[in-house]
Amino acid sequence: MTRLPATFFKDNRKTLTKKGGLFVFGAYTKMQRTLDEAHKFEQEANFWYLTGIDEPDWQVIIEGHKTWLVSPEVDASHQIFDGSLSDEAALAISGADDVLKRDDADKLLRDLARQHSLVFSLGDDPYAKYYDFAINPAPKELWHQLDRIFNDVQDTRTELARQRAIKKPEEIKALKRAISLTSQTFASVKQRLADYKHEYELEAEFTHAFRSAGAQHAYEPIVAAGANAVTLHYVANASSLRKNDLVLLDIGARVDGYPADVTRTYALGEPSGRKREVHAAVRSAQQQIIGLLRPGLSPQEYSEAVDNIMKQKLIELRLLNNPSDNAAYRYYFPHAISHGLGVDVHDSLGAPVEFKAGMVLTVEPGIYIPKEGIGVRIEDDILITESGHQNLSANLSTDL
Repeated sequence: MTRLPATFFKDNRKTLTKKGGLFVFGAYTKMQRTLDEAHKFEQEANFWYLTGIDEPDWQVIIEGHKTWLVSPEVDASHQIFDGSLSDEAALAISGADDVLKRDDADKLLRDLARQHSLVFSLGDDPYAKYYDFAINPAPKELWHQLDRIFNDVQDTRTELARQRAIKKPEEIKALKRAISLTSQTFASVKQRLADYKHEYELEAEFTHAFRSAGAQHAYEPIVAAGANAVTLHYVANASSLRKNDLVLLDIGARVDGYPADVTRTYALGEPSGRKREVHAAVRSAQQQIIGLLRPGLSPQEYSEAVDNIMKQKLIELRLLNNPSDNAAYRYYFPHAISHGLGVDVHDSLGAPVEFKAGMVLTVEPGIYIPKEGIGVRIEDDILITESGHQNLSANLSTDL
């Protein structure tokens, strides 16, 4: 349950609709986990940003300063087993004006269609073709519903992404709370690293700390020891921890709707000189890359500078001979250096021309050497400020 006030969500809606128009958005629906059980529910980020509602199958209709929530139909059986969010609670969380049943909402939309030929909603995710999982069907179903009522339905995904990219003070405070909890847990775990025997024991320590603080994991935790670290999204967390190996921890808490995303690579005992060398290269690269960040810097300039830094580190590690060999470069550093951080862990910044004050993004260089069984990544969360940047996770040492 969020602790952000209803005024936060009301202000977000006001900003979105300041140029006028009609907007309709929907929550995600539950997705199947096993035969008769759903996965733990996680909300569609834009819907949460505009309403604060963290329950499935709700909808919101926004026209000017008027907001209607649309409640899902919950039958008696599911009410007994799962419960539901009351209309009163939904209004208190969101600051909306009224809650409608589905039939009443359909009538309202048809009435509004007489005044608005155009309605804004969420279109298809442009990156969906790269995913290897099923897309939540709720947004597309709502789009089809609106398309049957209105002459024109237009996607407002990019506009929302640009609005969400500039964080408000309440959001920055929530991010800092999540990062603080995450960093404290990292520091505590590192002090007792020799006590753990398996990857899952490390995962359990983070889970205990997060849940004890009323938080939860923002994403599936990565605890990758030894060669497991060369698999970027390794989440099995089932291997033994071996003496003198490295362990990569990519873990973040979610607090009040906002996540941390932090990675450290630690030594289990006394690692080899080569492992120390790789870690030192990644650490040095990260410090240089963070130093680049400032308002007005274009993502293209940033990317080119990052490539130069990372290629130089690979040359120093004797992994790259020719800086023009991009295939070899991407073999050892295959992922993006940064992503936006917001309600979504991988938050869109709305394809900005330049970085702006209020944006928050990660900086996460990594070097992965499959033939040597070495994977090192270091990740911090960076706020772009008016004068440069602030490393929100700077208090957590990057020492090996």
